[in-house]
Parts: sequence; structure tokens; C-alpha cells
Amino acid sequence: MKYSNFINGFEEGVFEKLNNKKIELEQNGKKIYDLFVGTPDFSPDENILKTISEKALDPSLIKYSLRDIDELKESFINHYKKRFNISLNKNEIMTVNGTQDGMCHIGMLFADEKDICLLPNPGYVAFEACAKFARCKIEYYPLLEEYDFMPRLDLISPKILKKTKFVIISYPSNPTGGIITKKRYEEIIALAIKYNFIIINDNAYSDIIFDDNESFSFMSLPHAKEVGCEFYSLSKSYNTTGARISFFIGNEDLVKQFKKLRSQYDFGMYYPFQYAAIEALNVSKDIIEKQRKEYEIRRNVFCDGLAKIGFDVKKSKGTMFVFVKIPSNYKNGYEFAEKLLEKTGILCTPGISFGSLGDKYVRFALVKPKEELEEIINIISKAKII
Repeated sequence: MKYSNFINGFEEGVFEKLNNKKIELEQNGKKIYDLFVGTPDFSPDENILKTISEKALDPSLIKYSLRDIDELKESFINHYKKRFNISLNKNEIMTVNGTQDGMCHIGMLFADEKDICLLPNPGYVAFEACAKFARCKIEYYPLLEEYDFMPRLDLISPKILKKTKFVIISYPSNPTGGIITKKRYEEIIALAIKYNFIIINDNAYSDIIFDDNESFSFMSLPHAKEVGCEFYSLSKSYNTTGARISFFIGNEDLVKQFKKLRSQYDFGMYYPFQYAAIEALNVSKDIIEKQRKEYEIRRNVFCDGLAKIGFDVKKSKGTMFVFVKIPSNYKNGYEFAEKLLEKTGILCTPGISFGSLGDKYVRFALVKPKEELEEIINIISKAKII
């Protein structure tokens, strides 16, 4: 059977290769410490689970959900106002079945074949899929440790910026754990106005930020709604990754166009999940803060532990990830990750999965309790892999 050039352009990812290696080792009796994927180990609030269970038993809700229910829109508007001091109306928001789904399709609104988009390197894998689905040309802006992993679009050639249709920004950043300042966002907004491109902001980790740094929404900044849009996910903050609950925020015309596109491939978010989202948005912020503090404790334990045994590691400033430089005796992050898995059973993600500038890094997900992370550090130390 012959397949399209489009699908052949997607290679088997490093994620899949290492996951297959993990399965092989598990089948041979090896204990695996999985710090690979960012799936929270915390449980969702009980009211979220009860709502899904109860609503799933209502036959009237197991139908095509062609709209976002008004109660959900109102809950989200109230949440964004309290959380980020942003005033929205019902025509400026819509649900999507997970940010990844929304992100992979949004580029089609702005770019045609041979148009240019700007993506972070390193950056989350769905960003490249967004560009490939839109059939546009990818240019990259570097996220370098020397700039605290913040974007420097001012270093991009004006010739490229003039042809750019959209830029994807994501902070706190997966995989780097970096954060961004309002000033840097404002500089990018100024470039968007000057060169007439759209900013697509991924706001997935705004509730997981450390060291008393400010957490805010890109949409709260002057002129952001004129030149940009934002995805906001409940997955990480509310531990609902499998439910795929995410929101898209933009000006009314942009949301209208995205709804038109979405209507071609989707019938909307499952109603029980919409009701679960309402419960999630009403969860006590004390619970969210307690969880954030736990992630910060884990980050400190893990980063301090790695530093003590000889790793060159800087503490992430946000997200549930730590981006770690590999020891100098390894060629690249894949070689190190494979060796680490074989010798210790510890599974991490090679930075090359996120772009060429991640080649000398690996990413660890902080999805184990503090005590288990301490055990993992001890295992790495005894393995003498550096």
C-alpha cells in the first residue's frame, strides 16, 4: 500500500523508540522508574470524578455536543477574570479537545502552503505538527540557556519576519522549564504589530511556577487580543489529562473562524467532560497552590540531588519538568537516555525530541513523590554513568 508524502513526513518518534525499549525491559523483569511523560501522579478532585460518573449515566448527554454549554462559558469567564484579571465575553472563548488537538489545527487559519511560521527550538512536538498540518514552511527561533530560555525574536532576520504568518510561544516552557517576562512578551507583540503576524500562545503551565515568579496570561497584555490568541488547559493543574479539556481564547472573529474549521472535523467536547470542567474551575485554589508547592519541593530535591552527583543542572522556573545537560562523555541526549534506561531502569526524554538545540539535554518529568525522586538520585549515583 502506498501512503502520502504528508504522512511519510512524520517519522517514528524518539518517544516511541524509548517506550518500546521500556516495554522490553519490563517484560524481562526490570523495574522501571518512569519520568518520561508529563502525566501528573496527583488525583483529580473527587467532585470532578463524581461529575463525570453521574453525567455519563445520563442518556441525553451521550450525544453529539454541538455547542459549549452556557454554564461552562460563564464559569470559564469568571475563572479567567479572577485568575488573570482578563474580561472575556462568550464569543471570545471555545472549548477544544485538548490543547494538542487545537494546536495541531490552528495553523490552518493563518497560513497557506509556502508561508512561514516561527517555532521554538527546542519546543513541544505538537508545534511542528501544527506547521505540517498547515503545509507551511518552518523557521525556528532559538531558546538558549544563556538567555534563560526566553525567545529572542529580535534576533530573527526582518526578511523572515515580513513573511511570517504566525509564531508559537509557550511559557512556562515545556521542555526547558523556562519562564518569560511581560516585557519580553510586549516586545514580541510590538513585532507582531509591525510585521503583521499572529501570536499563538500556549498557556498550559501557568499554575506551576516557582520561586515567587509572577504567573500571568499573555492575553492580559496591551494589544494581545488584537494580534494573538491563547490555549488554556485544565490537564496539568487539575490532573485531568485523559479528559482532554482545553479552552481557546481570542477575539470574536478569530474564534468564529476556528469554530468553522473545527466543525469540519469535530462535533465538540463530550458533555460529561464539559460538566467536569465546570467542577474543576470551581476547585479551591488552595488545592492548586498545595500541588504547586509539592512540584517545587520535587524540583528542589531532584535538581539539588543531580547537582551533588556531578550534573550541570539549573533549576526549572516552572512546569513539571527539569531540563538537564547530559554529561560530556555522551554524544547526545538519546545515547545518554538509552544508557540510563539500560543501567538503572530510569526513563527520561532525550532533548532532541524537542528540536536540534535540545540535543545535549534530557528532560525529566517530576511525576513521582519526593521520596521516590530521592531514591532515583541514589540509583543514578550508584550507577556511575558520569
